[in-house]
Amino acid sequence: MSYNKAFYQKIILDHNRTPKNFGPLEGATHRCPGHNPLCGDQWIVSLICMDDLIVDIRFEGSGCAISKASASLMTQAVKGQSVPLAKKLFEQFETMLTGTQTSPELGELLVLESIRSTSSRVKCATLAWKAMLGALNGEHNISTEKS
Repeated sequence: MSYNKAFYQKIILDHNRTPKNFGPLEGATHRCPGHNPLCGDQWIVSLICMDDLIVDIRFEGSGCAISKASASLMTQAVKGQSVPLAKKLFEQFETMLTGTQTSPELGELLVLESIRSTSSRVKCATLAWKAMLGALNGEHNISTEKS
């Protein structure tokens, strides 16, 4: 699936202005804050998991447009999915942004592919994903400083 630049910008701006699954999540079973010290993005990703299924996921905090849009797209991609599938999507997403491989399974997440050439933007786009993975793995804080 290929997206042109105007379409990419429209999706990013839409998810930045009206993010999906944004706000606190009551009764979360998993939670992890993430911080990108390079640009100041800070997100807390909260999930409700039951029987290895992500029943609900939300994020809260603040960040740049790329970071917020990526978090919004992530919640849409993993909500209702199994934990193993969410982890697989994280790996595919990170590989897309840090390498040259893409996966059609990423669907709308492919709009973020064009930022791969800017390492600081890659950290913005992967922050919420790393916080989600951290939450699923029982971690209590994630920073892109180590990435």
